[in-house]
Amino acid sequence: MASRFSILGPFRSILCFCLIALLIVTLSRIGLGFWQFDRVVAVGGWSHLILQGLRVDLATLCWLWGIAALGTAIFSGDHALGRTWNSLLRVWLTLGLWLMLFLEASTPSFIQEYGIRPNRLYIEYLIYPKEVLSMLWAGRKVELIFAALLSLTTLWGGWKLSGSLLKNIRYPRWFFRPFIALLVIAVTLMGARSSLGHRPLNPAMVAFADDPLVNSLVINSSYSLFFAISQMKSEASAAKMYGSMDEEQVIDTIRRESGRELAAFTSEAIPSLSFNPASYQGKPKNLVIILQESLGARFVGNLGGLPLTPNIDELSKEGWAFENLYATGTRSVRGIEAVTTGFTPTPARSVVKLGKSQHGFFSIAALLKQHGYETQFVYGGESHFDNMKSFFLGNGFSNIVDENDYKNPAFTGSWGVSDEDLMRRANSEFEQFHKQGKPFFSLVFSSSNHDPFEFPDDRIELYEQPKQTRNNAAKYADHAVGEFFKLAKQSDYWKDTLFLIVADHDSRVGGSSLVPISRFRIPGIIVGDGVEAKRDQRVVSQIDLAPTLLSMMGISDSYPMLGQDLTRVSDDWPGRALMQYDKNMAYLRGDDVVVLQPEKVPSGFKYDFLDETLVATPQSDEMKQVALAWALWGSLAYQKGLYRPQDEVVQRDGLISAELTHKSAEVTLK
Repeated sequence: MASRFSILGPFRSILCFCLIALLIVTLSRIGLGFWQFDRVVAVGGWSHLILQGLRVDLATLCWLWGIAALGTAIFSGDHALGRTWNSLLRVWLTLGLWLMLFLEASTPSFIQEYGIRPNRLYIEYLIYPKEVLSMLWAGRKVELIFAALLSLTTLWGGWKLSGSLLKNIRYPRWFFRPFIALLVIAVTLMGARSSLGHRPLNPAMVAFADDPLVNSLVINSSYSLFFAISQMKSEASAAKMYGSMDEEQVIDTIRRESGRELAAFTSEAIPSLSFNPASYQGKPKNLVIILQESLGARFVGNLGGLPLTPNIDELSKEGWAFENLYATGTRSVRGIEAVTTGFTPTPARSVVKLGKSQHGFFSIAALLKQHGYETQFVYGGESHFDNMKSFFLGNGFSNIVDENDYKNPAFTGSWGVSDEDLMRRANSEFEQFHKQGKPFFSLVFSSSNHDPFEFPDDRIELYEQPKQTRNNAAKYADHAVGEFFKLAKQSDYWKDTLFLIVADHDSRVGGSSLVPISRFRIPGIIVGDGVEAKRDQRVVSQIDLAPTLLSMMGISDSYPMLGQDLTRVSDDWPGRALMQYDKNMAYLRGDDVVVLQPEKVPSGFKYDFLDETLVATPQSDEMKQVALAWALWGSLAYQKGLYRPQDEVVQRDGLISAELTHKSAEVTLK
């Protein structure tokens, strides 16, 4: 008996911490399951949640402390090296336990916001501690204080417990250690892989339902987070997730699906480059894009949402209003990506944050700059957030106005100055450009409609109490838009300017569908002097906005965007939209839907626009192939540098100059 315990003795601290961690994640999973009881029951998920959840938890513990167990087998002992190892082991055990407990404790808040367990967004927000901490302190003081107390208690308790468990240990004799080490390696590898197949355990292997939240509850938050981080290293290649397709077939498909004549595509170096004549032939207009933070259709009165947007509702009667416009993603940078570059969504991060797209990546700012436009980004917060400043300055934006440029703002919150300060500053910038006789393009990005929903007092009649709620903030954001257009309509630049009011994404996107399509629906209105008032029922994507705006401005040119110029598409076109939801991508064409999931066959559905539900329906192989081509194009274009301005010199089978490409486009046009 003594011999047995002398072998297991050094591992009792690791085993004890494993049991504690296992208890924590199991109780957390059960608690989350009861919180989402209806959704778990709807898919018959309790047995899967518990049994497959245990499998994931054991794999997580092998990843977390397997190397620690191997080190214990080799280095532990009553000598200097052993004592040093014990100190390191105490730190390892304590921090590991704290991490697992902290992530589980923060999971409910993350689910409330994003409809899924912590993933890559968790890490991306931690890059900006000032903004995130100020936001949490302003809107989630209780959670923040609880997290601090929990962390201190866990770190103190873990350190004390690990110290007591490492006392009075009988160590195995030296000749047992190689065999113990081999046993530890075998157990760790088998536990971490958790599979005898050619693929190790991954979230797709334990997914069982068409509800992404319930699938995410099967895994624990530590596993979810670190799996997402591992995918970030390879930028989540769409081909590895959804399946491969011949490169030429991808290019042929997306060219055909863009609605352009194949003869319009003239470049091998930039496969999506085509010449696009403008529908408006007068003096080119200025362009202002007002990007509204988190303003989903459910907050917009004229789209059947809450009565929070009287000013936007009124503007929808004056301009071209899209009733079925869909965002490409759930983050602001994804909306910026779609609206300013026309780039299709991918399972990787937005190109705003990726390394290869920080210079020489196509944007409408770069194109308009070549046409003599002043190009500008106007923001109320710090423009470095989400890497916006770097991306914009590297891709055609000449001027940036951010929080540091406002003197005596009326109100400053966690995310910067208020929307009314933003809009007043934007108006003054436009007036200055007009006085100088310069055509201009400006992206104006709001921020007041963001947790913790801070805005000045006595500006609006509150929709509800207390003041700092999402609905009140949405109403205030609409108020600021209304005040801006009062100024704009009285200005000298009004008659020469085209305006787009559009949301970047909806807030708290979530639901029981593989992709909650209704939560991607957003407002979009094009207004300006001479813009015909109409309501457009077609399905439209954010990637269609930039080509349409350039056409309405009077800008004829070559560019790689694949979105439709909606001024040239017939009214009976069913429309299509692309939506990236975590690892899933939906392709909506009319009311037909294909959803792509990692390492699974595509799923077919019909979308009921009235009930906002997906109904499982077989879809054709052609529909699935088109969906896959759209999903693969973005990753292919990014990785191979295929999405560039037409004047860039591109390396592909030698140097091909844009001048030749442009001349070829002109010949084709003639």
